Amino acid sequence: MKAGVHIFLTDETTDVRELATDVEARGFESLWLPEHTHIPTSRESEWYRGRELPREYARTLDPFVALTAAALSTTSLKVATGICLVAQHDPILTAKAVSTLDLLSGGRFVFGVGLGWNLEEMRDHGVDPATRRSHVKETVQAMQGLWTEERFGYDGRFVSFSESWLWPKPVQRPWPPIVVGGRGSPRAFRDIAEYADGWMPDINMFRPEKFPPLLDELAEACREHGRDPVPVSAMGGAADPQRIEELAQLGLERIVFLLPSGTSDAVARALDEIATALAAAGHELEPA
Repeated sequence: MKAGVHIFLTDETTDVRELATDVEARGFESLWLPEHTHIPTSRESEWYRGRELPREYARTLDPFVALTAAALSTTSLKVATGICLVAQHDPILTAKAVSTLDLLSGGRFVFGVGLGWNLEEMRDHGVDPATRRSHVKETVQAMQGLWTEERFGYDGRFVSFSESWLWPKPVQRPWPPIVVGGRGSPRAFRDIAEYADGWMPDINMFRPEKFPPLLDELAEACREHGRDPVPVSAMGGAADPQRIEELAQLGLERIVFLLPSGTSDAVARALDEIATALAAAGHELEPA
């Protein structure tokens, strides 16, 4: 089982280049960065209605720029979006950004995507929250066509462009792994089975006994679509040896541990705690 880390990097936290080299040196497999283009000051969205949003949400770095810096500072570390709010992106520009990052990293990019929870943020990008799932699906499928075809055009409900050339193509073929975030539902699992390469739920959203049945549902959706079950990455892991071992028994591809949005010293302490917990659960890291 692989171990990655996830952090809200900002202009006030540890430097991404320093962090990436430290994460790689300790033996972690991947570094995941989230995305918020901006945070509207209203409080409509259910996720944080009535309480203060953590400071780092409004100060996140652009993930593609930051992950490029991380990739160029390392040699083996996978760099990943966790998550990219693809409905808020132009598919042509994003296809170019993804393939460029995959090229510059030598094929080390993992494309984590999701629907988003901030209703005001997506509306500012012209996205109707009620249709964001279909918007994400079209955007991803349009990018997949641009990555795999020499000439490709798309005519959908939300995404439309004429037949075009787009290079560079990603190093990873047919494309970097596309891993979809979210709680999981029959429709979500059907979508993952149709166009994605994995699922990355936040495990803190589930009681422990509720998570394994969802893995079974996802596997069945994949089989119904004529493919093997896709791998699962558990996001939001904590430095708890017992919980790590429970998750490892489920056959997950990786656990991604949340780091504090803090200084280099605070992040280093958290990395030490995670490494100690992994070792106690029998999953000791191998420093680079």
